[in-house]
Amino acid sequence: MKYILVSGGVISGIGKGVIASSLGMLLKACGLRVTSIKIDPYLNIDAGTFSPYEHGEVFVLDDGGEVDLDLGNYERFLDVTLHRDNNITTGKIYQHVIQKERKGDYLGKTVQVVPHITDAIQEWVERVAKVSVDGDHKEPEVCIIELGGTVGDIEGMPFVEAFRQFQFKKKKENFCSIHVSLVPQPKATGEQKTKPTQASVRELRGLGIAPDLILCRSQTRLSDGIREKLSMFCHVSPEQVICVHDCTSVYRVPLLLAEQSMIPILRDQLKLQFRQRPNKILSRWRDLAERYDGATKEVTIALVGKYTKLEDSYISVMKALYHAGMHCRTRVHIKRIEADDLEPETQRTDPVRYYEAHQALCCADGILVPGGFGPRGGEGKILAAKWARENKKPYLGVCLGLQVAVIEFARNVLGWKDANSEENEKTSHNVIVEMPEHNTGHMGGTMRLGQRPTLFKTDKSVLRTLYGNPTKVEERHRHRYEVNPTMVEDFEKHGMKFVGHSEDGERMEIMELQDHPYMVGVQYHPEYLTRPMKPSAPYLGLVLASINRLQSYISKGCRMSPRSSFSDVESSDTEEEMAALLDSSGNLSLTDSPQVKQEL
Repeated sequence: MKYILVSGGVISGIGKGVIASSLGMLLKACGLRVTSIKIDPYLNIDAGTFSPYEHGEVFVLDDGGEVDLDLGNYERFLDVTLHRDNNITTGKIYQHVIQKERKGDYLGKTVQVVPHITDAIQEWVERVAKVSVDGDHKEPEVCIIELGGTVGDIEGMPFVEAFRQFQFKKKKENFCSIHVSLVPQPKATGEQKTKPTQASVRELRGLGIAPDLILCRSQTRLSDGIREKLSMFCHVSPEQVICVHDCTSVYRVPLLLAEQSMIPILRDQLKLQFRQRPNKILSRWRDLAERYDGATKEVTIALVGKYTKLEDSYISVMKALYHAGMHCRTRVHIKRIEADDLEPETQRTDPVRYYEAHQALCCADGILVPGGFGPRGGEGKILAAKWARENKKPYLGVCLGLQVAVIEFARNVLGWKDANSEENEKTSHNVIVEMPEHNTGHMGGTMRLGQRPTLFKTDKSVLRTLYGNPTKVEERHRHRYEVNPTMVEDFEKHGMKFVGHSEDGERMEIMELQDHPYMVGVQYHPEYLTRPMKPSAPYLGLVLASINRLQSYISKGCRMSPRSSFSDVESSDTEEEMAALLDSSGNLSLTDSPQVKQEL
């Protein structure tokens, strides 16, 4: 097993997750089996109880694990299925050690951070690194570990100490330390500053870990002088200083790293044996980046939510829209609208904000209401669903977005004026009810979580067509409330059809409104399984309907992706063919052959 540790310095949110994902994508493009681990030093057991304003969205895995959003980056870039143990928190480690102490596993010894906590961290990493994530039950060969936070944070110290020990345990040829740091460029002088990176590397070396590579985040490309200065003061060669400057999209980051010899550097550092040429996958990523940057058509989607002030709160939702847009060669503009701003109370207190929100909603080509919890902003979301239904605007409701569409329909079509969700208030028409088996009195891990099957009950379904006409689909869930099954018959009589059910037939999973261009609601979260080269079907349908191409797309056979997934690439290149990939200076060459030129 080869291990790559990615740490960060100077500031948090520097892009370690995207960089770690990009490194994994490059190695997987060379035929290696790659897994990822994200370490979050906070004391929470998992991310399930966080407000989205704390750490962004809560990402849900197949096994129901509620984890950091960076695991979403790993899954999208690597096209793998991770598990809850791929996310390590301080809370999980301490809980594990304390449970062992209570059982007497330490034989009366004094339990301490060193060696018990640090040993537990190392054992956890070694165990999880061997778990298959490709669905083929084969053990991974490379494990990329992202250490959250910044070097020097007090809560991260046990993890740094654990990896200081770990590097000697695994030997030099099996362990690579990559440090991601910031090279700021003040506007006053325009000069790139190296002092923050020098200080961060010095801190890391003082803790016993000498970085093998330094990846510098900057606004513009590093000059040769800056690269040499960092090399001199950070004890690495100039070739080990890699520039990761701001790009037009995250899809260009793997290409940027490949252009700076990252593949041969990792190969030599870790003594890796590649199985295939990365050209084919890299050329497809280049095409992906060009689609994102070069789209000439535009569409505006209104995202009506309650955490819209922070982009990371809906990062998977936004990625799903972008993936669908790239598939349609259309640039998606997302207009984030705070649901509160659409409500009458805002009209009284801040009429300017109220009218701006309504103008943005009315001018959008499509409307998306994502998941959420609590009554705040609920009436604004209901108004957005009402506007979409009455004005034939394409609408996608995800989780809570499905529920507000059902509430709106009950109030304004069925005439149940007191229709509401039990989450908000008890009425005579609670069309949304709590699932009793999940009412445990605890917040963390008590919802309906993880991958569950949805069975289609009819052939006349636009989503079934977009999915490729399967009898069932498996998507990830995260909710406590559901459509009241005793009232479904009333809805279906008036044109709101529940075309997808759970296996027992009791839970309404997919809603489609008749005589509407695209008004769809899903109880699950399809954004968790979107991939850059295979967009999520409900989101693709929303974008297609918003650009008036849904019916023509369906009539042409609904081919979901012009390319297959990463794992479908076949190659058995020899060492001589692999060597031919690299030019005389060891850089990756993507244009060595007429075949590759044609692909590009």
